[in-house]
Amino acid sequence: MSLIRTLGSLSKTKQTKLMKNYLVFVMLFFLFFSGSNKDLRSGYKPIYASESEVQEVKYQSPQEMITQGKIYVKDSYIFIGDVGLGVHIIDNSDPLNPQKLGFLKIYGNHDIAIKGNSLYADNYEDLITIDISNVEAPVVSSRIEGVYEASRVNYPPNMPYGTYFECVDHSKGYVVAWEKVESAELNCFTTN
Repeated sequence: MSLIRTLGSLSKTKQTKLMKNYLVFVMLFFLFFSGSNKDLRSGYKPIYASESEVQEVKYQSPQEMITQGKIYVKDSYIFIGDVGLGVHIIDNSDPLNPQKLGFLKIYGNHDIAIKGNSLYADNYEDLITIDISNVEAPVVSSRIEGVYEASRVNYPPNMPYGTYFECVDHSKGYVVAWEKVESAELNCFTTN
């Protein structure tokens, strides 16, 4: 017997109640059985920057340290590397009360050296020289391209075995950071 015939033989009250039940069933069906069949995973998504963005060195307000790198002391200043991101500059003229001055954003930076008023730093494949005679207004004074072997990030650093992430697509640029996400596109995972 069809639903229409069944409804015709019932009273108006019963018809209304049956239709409401039917609509609830249909809504529940679509709620549970529609949408993507991919599972969302928790993991990391790469944040990309173009070559010109990567080569742009900027002095910024003080930042939080992400991954501490090497430390260099010059006069009353402390320069602390933040692996892959740049250099924190601290005024240590009062050792009991050091002050964060700023952050020198240098993508792909792992090492620094200072001689006189020149700070030397790696910027991915390039070696740059930065004039720090005024540490609050540093200026890139030279760039030697291709000094270092091209080293591209392929996975999030310091993650435990089995951490999921979105596979890196180097055609989109350099990976400069990773953000935590919930996504169905996390098809790669760390293996060590």
